[in-house]
Amino acid sequence: MIFSSNDHVVSIALAAKPAANVNAQAEIMNGKPIAKDIRSRVAAEICRLKAATGRLPGLAVVLVGNRKDSHNYVNLKLKACNQVGIVTSIVQLPQDCTQDRLIDVVSSFNRNPSVHGIIVQLPLPQHLDEEKIINFVSPEKDVDGFHPLNMGNLAMRGREPLFIPCAPKACIELLLRYGVEIIGKNAVVIGRSKIVGLSTSLLLQRHHATVSTLHSFTKSPEEITRRADVVISDVGTPNLVQPDWLKPGAVVVDMGTNPVKDPSSRHGVRITGDVCYTEAIKVVSAITPVPGGVGPVVISMLLSNTLDSAKRAYGLT
Repeated sequence: MIFSSNDHVVSIALAAKPAANVNAQAEIMNGKPIAKDIRSRVAAEICRLKAATGRLPGLAVVLVGNRKDSHNYVNLKLKACNQVGIVTSIVQLPQDCTQDRLIDVVSSFNRNPSVHGIIVQLPLPQHLDEEKIINFVSPEKDVDGFHPLNMGNLAMRGREPLFIPCAPKACIELLLRYGVEIIGKNAVVIGRSKIVGLSTSLLLQRHHATVSTLHSFTKSPEEITRRADVVISDVGTPNLVQPDWLKPGAVVVDMGTNPVKDPSSRHGVRITGDVCYTEAIKVVSAITPVPGGVGPVVISMLLSNTLDSAKRAYGLT
């Protein structure tokens, strides 16, 4: 694998984590140069794969319904694949698609040897059993890392998942590239979704952080968060995390992506995170912007996972 959960990759001319200084504005952890570097490496590896096997990695995407955000995310993924040389296939199904039809599509991609990664874009319409669909994706092609086998192996010491979910993997990659110390640190993850929160907590534990996971039933979340050296949030609530939730000098990774009405914006909305950014930068030592922080790295990790799957399929290391 190019990028694994234990890789401590060399920084690409990025500054190390600044010292805690509440009088200085926080360092902005920009994900774009990291994403660019990963994509460059993936593209180079794909060229070597083609030279050795005559084949290219293949990614299949299944999109159900007409959610605008899902279509936008899929288009970004397809564009990124095209840029590095990953062959893509997409099947778009109607909102009222039956579960049997969706399973048939996933099963056909499971059997296709030219497909090395399969994404079922989430969320699915409510009448479909999301967990059952995820379980039908072959673990060897589960580049999203959501299959129970991959999630279970991520949770267990001494085992390695075939794939780590892209968002947590991107989060850890960003922290490591900016020289943020994780070992022995107190980390708080706000949210426990399988896409981000749960798997991020598990991955932080693999990096030997002491992890607290906050959710809707957590009492006094601000008190727990104020003790954290690293705060990661992905709950979809704009400005949930106020500056008084944060310890001076903490590091914040904001993975929330929330559309907020803004008449001054060209489209009438702007994207904001879960953290009150303009106030938080006066307290913390480093923080990700939204957009432009973790997001670009997430898509790059999808490319990396798809490449790893192809290399595994063709017996390359």
